[in-house]
Amino acid sequence: MSTLYIWQEDSWPRFTWNNDQIARLLAETHQQLGRLTGIVSMFGFEQKTNTFLDAITQEIVHSAEIEGEILNHDSVRSSVARQLGLPDAGLPRIDHYVEGVVQIMVDATQHAEQPLTDERLFGWHAALFPTGYSGAYKITVANWRQSQDAMQIVSGAMGHYQVHFEAPPSEQVPMMMTQFLEWLNADNDVDPLIKAAIAHLWFVTIHPFEDGNGRLCRTITEMMLARADGMTQRFYSLSSAILNSRKDYYEILEQTQKGTQNITSWIEWFLQTLHLAIVSSIEKMDRVIQKTDFWNRHADTSVNERQRKVINRLWDGFEGKLNSSKWAKICHCSQDTAIRDIHDLMEKGILRDTGEGGRSKNYELLDLVDFENGAKK
Repeated sequence: MSTLYIWQEDSWPRFTWNNDQIARLLAETHQQLGRLTGIVSMFGFEQKTNTFLDAITQEIVHSAEIEGEILNHDSVRSSVARQLGLPDAGLPRIDHYVEGVVQIMVDATQHAEQPLTDERLFGWHAALFPTGYSGAYKITVANWRQSQDAMQIVSGAMGHYQVHFEAPPSEQVPMMMTQFLEWLNADNDVDPLIKAAIAHLWFVTIHPFEDGNGRLCRTITEMMLARADGMTQRFYSLSSAILNSRKDYYEILEQTQKGTQNITSWIEWFLQTLHLAIVSSIEKMDRVIQKTDFWNRHADTSVNERQRKVINRLWDGFEGKLNSSKWAKICHCSQDTAIRDIHDLMEKGILRDTGEGGRSKNYELLDLVDFENGAKK
């Protein structure tokens, strides 16, 4: 029988990689992680709490979205806040499924140093499938998969599908998971970020459950990253970066699982994606800092609630161009009121006409333009 997948090789799971090839990227990722930690340390309690809530909410929502499942953002945020004893005023009530999904991530990140056991994994799996069903299909919950049928990852129409990967037979899963968990919980001489990359690949290759493997894989990865940076609070979302490159994510996994025990390419892709996630978070934090500085400098400037609302929207990431029509829609006011608000801010040197848009004038926040131009240099 020819070897098709890495788990079929006699050397499995003795992974190898080229340290020289990834050394620079690994160092840069650690450097950005240190920079992120430094920025967070300057935040006040409210800023830090909101940034943490945003990051862990995005991680949960986007991890589910990678699998095609859409969760309500506000419901997830409310559940995270409630379970961590943080303020959640004004957020919607949560449902039991979201509560379970959030419990998994909170347990993984807040108790990252605790050993990962099969019992703990079974608890996470049960929280993902509280009814014992995945959609309309009954599955084995809180236990390794039992089916004698091959566990295949496929795409395409019935009868014309393509097999991307076939996981180990069910009878091999208990032994493989014992080996995986022993390695995961052991103190070994592996850089913690590389260990997170290996854990991700190793778990998803075993595919130990009938469903939910991708989400649990990314949960384990978050646990390993929490161990790596020594912080229970998450300030970046790896799943958000993976979601932006979902096609590449599945392609590199497929290539690696059909390759050899040399997983350098996978580790490199993982570190590149992690680096992007951290840098993206730093950029958002820089905006938060600049936004706070803006309001500090304009503490004595007279602005009404409509103006404050739109200015905050611009700092938080406004899509498209700002014009008087959008202003009126955001603030639920008349066009004339919107124009008066805009002209008032222009006179105070806060907004300016972009000179674009023809008859429909567009406006921009001067401080934000300066900030974005500085970020590009």
